[in-house]
Amino acid sequence: MTRQNWRQFDWLLFLAILLVSIFGVIMIHSAVKGDPELVDFPKRQAVYVAVGVALMFIVAAFNYQILRTFTIPFYVFVMALLALVGALGQTIFGAQSWLDFFGLFPIQPSELAKVVLAMALSGYLAPRLDRIGDIRVVLTGILITLPILLLVAIQPDLGTAIVLAVEAAFIFFVAGLYFRYILAAAFLAVLSAPLAWNMLAEHQRTRILIFIDPTADPDAYFNVKQALVGVGSGGLLGKGYGQGTQSQLHFLRVRHTDFIFSVVAEELGFVGAAILLFLLFFIIWRLWRIADRADEPFGKLLVAGLTGVILFQTLVVVGMNMGLLPVTGLPLPFVSYGGNAMLSLMIFIGLAQSVAMRRT
Repeated sequence: MTRQNWRQFDWLLFLAILLVSIFGVIMIHSAVKGDPELVDFPKRQAVYVAVGVALMFIVAAFNYQILRTFTIPFYVFVMALLALVGALGQTIFGAQSWLDFFGLFPIQPSELAKVVLAMALSGYLAPRLDRIGDIRVVLTGILITLPILLLVAIQPDLGTAIVLAVEAAFIFFVAGLYFRYILAAAFLAVLSAPLAWNMLAEHQRTRILIFIDPTADPDAYFNVKQALVGVGSGGLLGKGYGQGTQSQLHFLRVRHTDFIFSVVAEELGFVGAAILLFLLFFIIWRLWRIADRADEPFGKLLVAGLTGVILFQTLVVVGMNMGLLPVTGLPLPFVSYGGNAMLSLMIFIGLAQSVAMRRT
């Protein structure tokens, strides 16, 4: 590691991530105020941010090409964790997604899966870009993706499974996948929709049904309705920090995770929500810039996968809070409460920084 490497560290990206993460801790503090069961969450999130930042610098210090050599054992390890979830996992919000060893720190392997999928798929496609039109290359890339995606889907965690699929799609797209393959994949997705519907858990079907017809289940629609009230009542400047009625009176459930954007919009208004979105899209732009300027294909594809994850989750969570998309249970990157999500994102950012630092 040379001083020249650190000169190419993207400090603007780091500053934006730090600002958004601190902002998230502040908004979580407001969202859980008055709830004795959640009172420690802001402090925990602050610890996750601090550990995540340290982890980001550690990952960035390593040459990502060296880390690439550990892709296969990392892939096997995460697959084993995902399989173990099916036998020993804890169920939270309808998904058996967590492992809790000795009660120390619950692990959500599906978050690690986002990292390992990007490494594995990018590592496979990078030396084969000149053969991306070969159906055997495409099918092998799909076979790398499917085991992870299916193990997450059967938890059942449909939201994260969709994120993994979108992540893989971003990597394939940047790799130059032929348009005819994209059309074929879209056609197969439409054909498999009835089968996919039958495989959904009851709570997942309910989320889709109330999105189509809110009167189908008024109780299930309650949280979406409260989120819409929060977003709509914030006005230009909001009701003031800690003054949101939907969050402070606890009308809004899971307000520190899925519906944190509604808390922001209600308490800080359009201006506060716009600033948050500006910072998130600034992060996405800086990541895309790193991918675009990468010296070699593996780094380009790896960072493209990360960019796809953050972009997709941001759009889905904001859309969900505004009633434009069904509820998915996804966190808003760097803002929603969650140690596993924060740490996996920081690992991703560390990998992106490693790519940026080693550009000639």
